[in-house]
Amino acid sequence: MTARADIADRDVRAAFEAFPNAFHQPLRDLRQLILETAEADPRVGALQETLKWGQPSWLPARPRVGTTIRLGTDRSGAHLALFFHCQTSVIRDFRSGPGKDMRVDGNRAILLDPDSPLPRDLLRLPIRHALTYHLRPAKTQMADQSEHQTASS
Repeated sequence: MTARADIADRDVRAAFEAFPNAFHQPLRDLRQLILETAEADPRVGALQETLKWGQPSWLPARPRVGTTIRLGTDRSGAHLALFFHCQTSVIRDFRSGPGKDMRVDGNRAILLDPDSPLPRDLLRLPIRHALTYHLRPAKTQMADQSEHQTASS
């Protein structure tokens, strides 16, 4: 799957279309960021794009590489939600470092205002962390990513 791929799966496409109109473009931008982040890291390999719990989801096709990322809205329906598996350290590690000022929902989601620009560089960190979650220790990975972001700023 290339970073600019259209949504091939009919069910995933329908899930995107079911979101409120104001959320369509920001969610597509988040999808694009997930695809670009995966494509930039050769360890991830191909992604599976599917529905999990009725939400658009991505997971490396090879087993034991990463953990699922889902897109949706928070419970109130007012914010975009970038969901991660709640039993991973993705949110905790992100919040203890570069994402300390981001709005989150427990250990499960980063919440975003659909009317604000996406903090793309900041969001690449937890996305990469999730997509490579099983490859090396989380704290090491987040430290490396923070250093990379600082070096490229």
